[in-house]
This record gives sequence, C-alpha cells and structure tokens, in this order.
Amino acid sequence: MTRGAYVLDLGRVPYQEAWDLQRSLAGAVSQGAIPDTVVFLEHPPVVTLGRRTDEGELHVPEGTDIDIVETDRGGKSTYHGPGQLVCYPILDLRRHGKDVKKYVRDLEEALIRTVAPLGLEATRIEGLTGVWLERPPRKLASIGVHISRWVTTHGYALNVDLDPSPFTEWITACGLEDASFTTIARELDRTTTLEEVRPLAHAALADVFGLQLEPLPAEGEHGLWTQPIHAQLGSAKVSRTNATVSS
Repeated sequence: MTRGAYVLDLGRVPYQEAWDLQRSLAGAVSQGAIPDTVVFLEHPPVVTLGRRTDEGELHVPEGTDIDIVETDRGGKSTYHGPGQLVCYPILDLRRHGKDVKKYVRDLEEALIRTVAPLGLEATRIEGLTGVWLERPPRKLASIGVHISRWVTTHGYALNVDLDPSPFTEWITACGLEDASFTTIARELDRTTTLEEVRPLAHAALADVFGLQLEPLPAEGEHGLWTQPIHAQLGSAKVSRTNATVSS
C-alpha cells in the first residue's frame, strides 16, 4: 500500500537549524497533524557526535572553522559538508512495522537503490551500518537515527561530491579506525551534483517505504518551512521512550 507523504527539498542549512526543523516536524507527525515527511538538504561543514562517541575520536586541527554538535542520534562521530546529500525521514514507524532494525536496513536499501542507476553496486557489510562499495571496502554513506514514540529523526548522509579527508583526518568517523571513505564522484571519475542524485534518492526512498511523495514548498532564509503549529507540537512536553541506532 502506498501512503501520501511530504518531501521538503532544501538547500544548504546549518545543522542546528535543520535539527530544530526535524523536531518540529516530528512533533507534528507524532500528533497526526501532517503525514510522514522527508527532508533533503546539505550542511555547511560540521562534525556531529552521537551518543556513543568516544573522546579520542576527535582530532580536528586547531583553528579549523567547523561546528561541533552533540546530538541525540545513536552511534559515534561523523562529518557533514557541502556536496553531501543528507536525508532526514520523519516517519511514524507505527505505519512501517514498528521495527527499528528493519527501518535501518530499509534506509540502507534505499541508498543501494539510489546509486544503482549511476552504475554503482553498493552493498551492506555484516556487522556495520551504512552502505559500502567493496574490493576494497570503502564507505559511501552513513546512517544514524533517533526514534521517539516510534517517530524517526536524523537519517542518512550520502557522499556525492566532496573531499572525504575530514572523515579520517579530523575524526575517527563512526569509530572505525581503518575505514576508507569515498564519494559518488570519485567512483564515477566525474563531477556529480546533488541535483543529479536527489531525484534518484526521492524515487528510491518512496519505493522502499511505500510513499507517494508530494513536494512541500520551502520558506524562510534557508528554505526552512515554518508554521507555528509545528513549532508548538515539536516543543510539547510529552513523556517518550527513545531508541537510537547509528553509523
């Protein structure tokens, strides 16, 4: 069965603003005010820390102009920057099986299907979250989620066309000491844009989760969608159970 959902395509949005938007939308989805909503965007350079981040994972060079943000997602540290397609699905898992592990596997499947039309055969690696290219193993996309009252926030980050060196030079990304990180552009040996990949990501996510995505016009300085009801719902004081998975 296909369900209606919103998709919100934004430009480059500071991490904290996007996180505030996620929480606002999650409150609205939880209360049934809006259907499942998926946000696509990119971030200025930022290192985000998951709940399992160790102190030794950070080795950002002194004087580097980058934000470091502690988050409520699962997992360890990761890097976001321009040229990376970030997807934040705000989904009510009561409509999608109420299974956290299945949700993460479905995100991986959506990523695998996103890059397949480009000629890339991505895969999973046993015991690791995210999507990889093999021989030798190199990570193409990271996943980190937070689930509250069965509503999801955070999501995935797909490396489209950016310098992957911060993953290893600034942090021990995902806690993996010897991991190699790659991008779509590097694998295709050509310039690749978010505009090229975004419709593929839309189609793959819609297919995997059985969604019919309806574009939602963006507003505001960064294209953020602001409506008072969503801010109120997002900040409502409710008791909730939490689950986190990542990277």
